[in-house]
Amino acid sequence: MKAVLFDLDGTLFDTAPDFVVVLNKLREQEQLPPLADATIREVVSNGARAMVRLGFGVDEGEAGFDDYRQRLLDLYLAHLASHTEPFPGIELLLNQLAENQIAWGVVTNKPAAYTIPLLRAFAHLPTPGAIICPDDVAKRKPDPEPVLLACSRIGCLPTEAIYVGDHERDIMAGRAAGMPTIACSYGYIDCEDDPENWNADHLVHNAAEIWPLLQQHYLKI
Repeated sequence: MKAVLFDLDGTLFDTAPDFVVVLNKLREQEQLPPLADATIREVVSNGARAMVRLGFGVDEGEAGFDDYRQRLLDLYLAHLASHTEPFPGIELLLNQLAENQIAWGVVTNKPAAYTIPLLRAFAHLPTPGAIICPDDVAKRKPDPEPVLLACSRIGCLPTEAIYVGDHERDIMAGRAAGMPTIACSYGYIDCEDDPENWNADHLVHNAAEIWPLLQQHYLKI
């Protein structure tokens, strides 16, 4: 194995605390009471549109939707690394990959305008070999295009990489690209969803399980 690719929100970083702050700040501006943290966490992986639907009960194309979405994104850009942290075990995992000369990369549906500044805020982490955002491809996950592009930029075959994510679309993208996949139940899982049903090759319940799993199944070290 030459590379490990990760989804961003809910897999590498716990970005939900900042989304909780900005969504509830926007609701406060609209004289609405705050939503529970857990309620917001469930939809973080589905992006700003899902949070607008959750926070204000309007769908894309309806009056007010675009305004809410832009205000939410503006607030988020100002706070995107205020409370965000790598999930427990992630920093150690990335260092273990670097020490063993295994590349890592980010394949996310989060636009580059937010992904790049967020990763810069954690510049003390080992440098990723690839950062793939929707801006870089014609089709986003669950299409395999971004995962395949990450492999190309790192310089490995898809069969030499593994994709790690907390949403079914991550597993679908990895499988369609022809690589093994790891589902993360510690991420932002909808209450009606079950990672056991995603057909991933492996399921982990915390990030600390990933390195031992890689050692057991994919590494010759």
